[in-house]
Amino acid sequence: MSSADPGTFQLDPAIEARVRFNAQGLVPAVVQAADTQEVLMMAWMDSHALAYTLATRQGTYYSRSRQEYWIKGQTSGATQRVTEVRLDCDGDTVLLKVEQTGGACHTGDRTCFDADLLLSSAN
Repeated sequence: MSSADPGTFQLDPAIEARVRFNAQGLVPAVVQAADTQEVLMMAWMDSHALAYTLATRQGTYYSRSRQEYWIKGQTSGATQRVTEVRLDCDGDTVLLKVEQTGGACHTGDRTCFDADLLLSSAN
């Protein structure tokens, strides 16, 4: 893993012009397993986190509650190797396809969507 500070990375201006960051300078990032296509998690990125992710292929996000960067797996060991990054048609959501090692959720679950089923085809 890189030890560089994500906050020092600058997004390519051509890419930055295509991303519609919100008023807080953030864009939602949907994270999907490259192999199974399941949605693993959703997080937020600013331009530095996106630039760092593109440069290092490490899933890197901005924590709104802690107001700091977090590189997925840096403390937990549950890493994300980014294989693909896409923008949606409006440029206001980023899709990351990753090779996930360990659980993607901070609870240790495989995905952040494992625990609270509201509706399924079975009910």
